[in-house]
Amino acid sequence: MANNISELKKALELDRDGDWDSAHRIVQGIDSSDSYWIHAYLHRKEGALGNSNYWYRRADKTMPVYDLAKEWNELYEYISSKG
Repeated sequence: MANNISELKKALELDRDGDWDSAHRIVQGIDSSDSYWIHAYLHRKEGALGNSNYWYRRADKTMPVYDLAKEWNELYEYISSKG
Protein backbone atom coordinates (compact mmCIF):
# COMPACT_ATOMS: atom_id res chain seq x y z
CA MET A 1 0.00 0.00 0.00
CA ALA A 2 2.85 2.45 0.74
CA ASN A 3 3.99 2.10 -2.87
CA ASN A 4 0.49 3.04 -4.04
CA ILE A 5 0.51 6.09 -1.80
CA SER A 6 3.74 7.35 -3.36
CA GLU A 7 2.29 6.73 -6.83
CA LEU A 8 -0.92 8.55 -5.95
CA LYS A 9 1.06 11.47 -4.58
CA LYS A 10 3.09 11.49 -7.79
CA ALA A 11 -0.14 11.53 -9.83
CA LEU A 12 -1.35 14.59 -7.96
CA GLU A 13 1.99 16.32 -8.44
CA LEU A 14 1.94 15.56 -12.16
CA ASP A 15 -1.55 17.01 -12.42
CA ARG A 16 -0.46 20.11 -10.50
CA ASP A 17 2.41 20.51 -12.98
CA GLY A 18 0.07 20.27 -15.96
CA ASP A 19 0.51 16.61 -16.94
CA TRP A 20 -3.08 15.40 -16.67
CA ASP A 21 -2.47 12.43 -18.99
CA SER A 22 0.34 10.94 -16.89
CA ALA A 23 -1.62 11.51 -13.70
CA HIS A 24 -4.59 9.72 -15.25
CA ARG A 25 -2.45 6.77 -16.39
CA ILE A 26 -1.17 6.30 -12.85
CA VAL A 27 -4.59 6.25 -11.18
CA GLN A 28 -6.03 3.96 -13.86
CA GLY A 29 -3.54 1.31 -12.77
CA ILE A 30 -4.38 1.38 -9.05
CA ASP A 31 -7.46 -0.31 -7.62
CA SER A 32 -8.27 1.54 -4.39
CA SER A 33 -10.79 4.05 -3.10
CA ASP A 34 -7.97 6.62 -2.90
CA SER A 35 -7.16 6.20 -6.59
CA TYR A 36 -10.87 6.34 -7.44
CA TRP A 37 -11.13 9.70 -5.66
CA ILE A 38 -8.18 11.12 -7.62
CA HIS A 39 -9.63 9.62 -10.80
CA ALA A 40 -12.91 11.39 -10.06
CA TYR A 41 -11.12 14.68 -9.45
CA LEU A 42 -9.19 14.36 -12.72
CA HIS A 43 -12.36 13.78 -14.74
CA ARG A 44 -14.06 16.67 -12.92
CA LYS A 45 -11.12 18.85 -13.93
CA GLU A 46 -11.44 17.58 -17.50
CA GLY A 47 -15.13 18.52 -17.50
CA ALA A 48 -16.34 14.93 -17.96
CA LEU A 49 -18.83 15.16 -15.12
CA GLY A 50 -20.70 11.92 -15.87
CA ASN A 51 -17.45 9.96 -15.76
CA SER A 52 -16.37 11.94 -12.73
CA ASN A 53 -19.57 11.08 -10.86
CA TYR A 54 -18.99 7.39 -11.58
CA TRP A 55 -15.56 7.55 -9.92
CA TYR A 56 -16.83 9.59 -6.97
CA ARG A 57 -19.42 6.88 -6.37
CA ARG A 58 -16.72 4.20 -6.54
CA ALA A 59 -14.72 6.21 -3.99
CA ASP A 60 -17.86 6.49 -1.82
CA LYS A 61 -17.80 10.28 -2.16
CA THR A 62 -19.99 13.02 -3.55
CA MET A 63 -18.72 15.45 -6.16
CA PRO A 64 -17.77 18.60 -4.29
CA VAL A 65 -19.34 21.95 -5.05
CA TYR A 66 -16.18 23.87 -4.22
CA ASP A 67 -13.37 24.67 -6.64
CA LEU A 68 -10.82 22.26 -8.06
CA ALA A 69 -7.86 23.90 -6.31
CA LYS A 70 -9.46 23.28 -2.93
CA GLU A 71 -10.15 19.66 -3.81
CA TRP A 72 -6.58 19.16 -5.06
CA ASN A 73 -5.24 20.52 -1.75
CA GLU A 74 -7.64 18.29 0.19
CA LEU A 75 -6.53 15.24 -1.81
CA TYR A 76 -2.84 16.02 -1.50
CA GLU A 77 -3.07 16.56 2.25
CA TYR A 78 -5.06 13.34 2.67
CA ILE A 79 -2.71 11.23 0.54
CA SER A 80 0.39 12.76 2.16
CA SER A 81 -0.94 11.92 5.61
CA LYS A 82 -1.16 8.23 4.65
CA GLY A 83 2.43 7.78 3.65
